[in-house]
Amino acid sequence: MSDRKPIGLPFETWIDRQIREAEQRGEFDDLPGKGKPLPGLDRHLDEMWWIKQKIESEGLSMPLPPTLALRKEAEQALAEARGARSEAEVRQILEDINHRIREAIRTGLSGPPLNLMPYDVDTIVSEWRRNR
Repeated sequence: MSDRKPIGLPFETWIDRQIREAEQRGEFDDLPGKGKPLPGLDRHLDEMWWIKQKIESEGLSMPLPPTLALRKEAEQALAEARGARSEAEVRQILEDINHRIREAIRTGLSGPPLNLMPYDVDTIVSEWRRNR
């Protein structure tokens, strides 16, 4: 019986070689974990995170239900009114959105509750004057 131990020869598969050569060429240098942080690590992920991420990465958009769309338009109209150049412009912007809000309350829109009342035009005009 011989006291010889088997000599361990290094064995590299084709895949191992491909990976080693790619690493040597620096093809993995831009991957997360090599100095480039993973995007969104500090974000809290809800149960729909992957759908939101896919929509964002594909540049897609989902239409809002009518009630939510009107809420968003009302917020934008208020911001626009606050930045208006004249009192007449403030009043026009607010009257237009108030008309749409009243119509939605009267007829009803699909989606979650509207939870929106027409803006008090005189109050917002007074705020606009104070900020000028």
